[in-house]
Amino acid sequence: MANEGNPYENLLRNIEIDGKTYKYYDVSALDALKYAKLPYSIRVLLEVAVRCCDDFLIRCGDVQKILDWELNQSVENGIEVPFRPARVILQDLTGVPAVVDFAAMRDAVEALGGDPQKINPICPSDLVIDHSVQVDFTRTSDALTKNQELEFERNKERFRFLKWGAKAFKNMLIVPPGSGIVHQVNLEYLARVVFNNDGLLYPDSLVGTDSHTTMINGLGVVGWGVGGIEAEAVMLGQPISMVLPKVLGYKLVGKLPPLATSTDVVLTITKHLRQVGVVGKFVEFFGPGVTELSIADRATIANMCPEYGATIGFFPVDEKSIGYLRQTGRNEEKLKYVEGYLRATKMFRNYVDSNEDPVFSEIVELDLGSITSSVSGPKRPHDRVPVANMKTDFLDCLSNKVGFKGYGLGSEKLHTTVPFVYEGHEYTLKHGSVVIASITSCTNTSNPSVMLGAGLLAKKAVERGLTVMPYVKTSLSPGSGVVTYYLKASGVTPYLEKLGFDIVGYGCMTCIGNSGPLPDPVVEAIEKGDLVAVSVLSGNRNFEGRVHPNTRANYLASPPLVIAYSLVGTVDIDFETEPLGYSPDGKAVFLHDIWPSREEIQEVEKQFVIPTMFNEVYSKIQNGNSSWNSLEAPDGILYPWDEKSTYIKSPPFFESMTMDLPPPPKIVDAHVLLNLGDSVTTDHISPAGSISRTSPVARYLMARGLTPRDFNSYGARRGHDAVMARGTFANIRLVNKFMSKPGPKTIHIPSGQEMDIFDVAERYKNDGTPLIILAGTDYGSGSSRDWAAKGPSLLGIKAVLAESFERIHRSNLVGMGIVPLQYLPGQKAENLKLTGRERFTISIPDDIKPGQQIEIKVNDGRSFNVLVRFDTEVELTYFRHGGILNYMVRKMSRKY
Repeated sequence: MANEGNPYENLLRNIEIDGKTYKYYDVSALDALKYAKLPYSIRVLLEVAVRCCDDFLIRCGDVQKILDWELNQSVENGIEVPFRPARVILQDLTGVPAVVDFAAMRDAVEALGGDPQKINPICPSDLVIDHSVQVDFTRTSDALTKNQELEFERNKERFRFLKWGAKAFKNMLIVPPGSGIVHQVNLEYLARVVFNNDGLLYPDSLVGTDSHTTMINGLGVVGWGVGGIEAEAVMLGQPISMVLPKVLGYKLVGKLPPLATSTDVVLTITKHLRQVGVVGKFVEFFGPGVTELSIADRATIANMCPEYGATIGFFPVDEKSIGYLRQTGRNEEKLKYVEGYLRATKMFRNYVDSNEDPVFSEIVELDLGSITSSVSGPKRPHDRVPVANMKTDFLDCLSNKVGFKGYGLGSEKLHTTVPFVYEGHEYTLKHGSVVIASITSCTNTSNPSVMLGAGLLAKKAVERGLTVMPYVKTSLSPGSGVVTYYLKASGVTPYLEKLGFDIVGYGCMTCIGNSGPLPDPVVEAIEKGDLVAVSVLSGNRNFEGRVHPNTRANYLASPPLVIAYSLVGTVDIDFETEPLGYSPDGKAVFLHDIWPSREEIQEVEKQFVIPTMFNEVYSKIQNGNSSWNSLEAPDGILYPWDEKSTYIKSPPFFESMTMDLPPPPKIVDAHVLLNLGDSVTTDHISPAGSISRTSPVARYLMARGLTPRDFNSYGARRGHDAVMARGTFANIRLVNKFMSKPGPKTIHIPSGQEMDIFDVAERYKNDGTPLIILAGTDYGSGSSRDWAAKGPSLLGIKAVLAESFERIHRSNLVGMGIVPLQYLPGQKAENLKLTGRERFTISIPDDIKPGQQIEIKVNDGRSFNVLVRFDTEVELTYFRHGGILNYMVRKMSRKY
């Protein structure tokens, strides 16, 4: 991944490691003093810019901007720089559209007379199928098998397509379902830490189509989550644009108390950094306290980076990182060049040597000795609650006014109880009753210390005769098969199973809302009493409605605490003064009686978490299970699209495409499809969640013989453009100034008819009428989502005129051939007296330059100037081709 004609070839050096000679870019030679001050995460960005510099996509000026980070990081409005990661990682829900686009690009290249086999990811791209399995069965020895069978039944079309992709594409690894959670597989197996590309060494870096991609920061790899369009751009060898970030130094000192867990640490840090404010910043950890944390501990902290709001939560590589690579089965040759390269480039960290501390934008400090046992909730991951205060905090939440820490219950409802019968026995539910207890999510299941801690706690609980109520939905969904190995080897599996924590699948499951149904009597009791029922899970997000519709309170907790709360069946408990239960001889059993010490856990971990386990599991990772292996998938380099499929469809992005560049688009007499206000987010634009029975998508699916029970979700159908286009702007909270109330409706201006947004867009399209959108400030804010740009493109949107754009979404619009137009300072629709019912003519000059102003003509004779937000020559190149995918199709079609 070095470019020919690189102006920094003079920085190439040889390095001999263990008798072998490698090459690397000695980036410190640019300016040793400036380099020594750079945060370690910024050193990675600098190396990427130097190695990939071609003076077009990445320019020498960009290298200088990064080298001058100390000066540039505080510039008002920020300085944009390119970043070309070494690889891409995807999960199945967000990865399917990328594979669909690559398959369609192959068709387009062949249609243009090129070689379709040229279309492959240019950088290594790994897709892990982990977001589809659900907890339908639990508390039985065959729960895993049954859940996996249902997973295949529900997702057969998508899996068949992905299995074809696994065979058809080079440089793309597709990890079959049942293998683990994407971020844990990344940590334990996929991460290179340092790439060896034909003898050229350089740092591992990545972007991923999941916000918790940051987990890999715990192993010293720079990476974060992006939208699908940015991920596809990187897969195609293009850099993404980012604002040169401020870097907050987070200093760790002291030692963890003996009963504290890594979950307690991360919940404390999450609350702290939320209070500090780190949105858009890098967080880099340093200080002697870092050496107290294992790599799994660091990965747990990095995993929850989205919850504290930073772009990354970075731990530079140190001796413990090398030890982790050894423990997880990486070979010795790799370990030597990883360490040798990082030491040579001053990217290897000694956390106890303050002389190595770089310059940070600001510094905050945490004493690990202050960590106490904690949970977070009931509605947000950064609302930490010390376990000692849990009882009073929950009871306060019941009567607090409705909000993140309140349910607004009147005094007459605080003590509601509802009896119910389950499996022939009567039980009682009340506010605070635990109905879901799930050890789930790579956040914690990647960490042997908390997993073995949960196992040891279960063992002690069973030995004292404690049980879990049968109506509590318990589950254990590890992030990789390695967890199963060491739980069995250490002898704790039977005790976990005795308490109902049978393995139910290898995937995200409860953490992303795939918690499955609760027993009908439990649901009826909750609804009858309007109870605030509880889920306790070892995940990373607990927003209301995410885990399960019937659990209004959801608490994030360490795996041992998940078991503790399941044993007592309520969060309305003070563990210090109230027992978990009683032994058969009537003796009270308290939490401190069965809580394993840190030393006890470490001894078991040292004995049973060994390299052979990782080698055994990951040597077979591409083999899949029997369902995957028996799944028939097409052969051939081109995908045989099934016109009847409602999950996978060839997108129309390349229809009628020729090798010649299209003429600049003329947007003549365009109508306004939507007249929007400020802060329209990608959640308003991009289809997400369940499919409404009254929507255009529902009509489309029912016309193809599907019933509402078969609709599935937008997430499962992201590979079908006809579904996703119909769901674009289908948010019930969308505020459109044309309408009297929020919702997915708009006006067909010529007729005055009120219709679904998709139906209006189709009517305009059939009449040959181009469309634009009017918007206020921060159009496209929120998480980056590919369909927030793809969907409007398919609706026929040619331009968006806004007061300002979210940075990444603006870039995504350009990537899909939509023109981002920005009012000049002081202008807006209101003071220009634009109602949205006018018609607009927008002419893009043939010789358009970045940052140029153009004139918009209104059909009533008025005109006004706007800024065209093509910010770079690269973006202009994409636009002239009709989008980044079209650009790459033409580029690859010429390579034959």
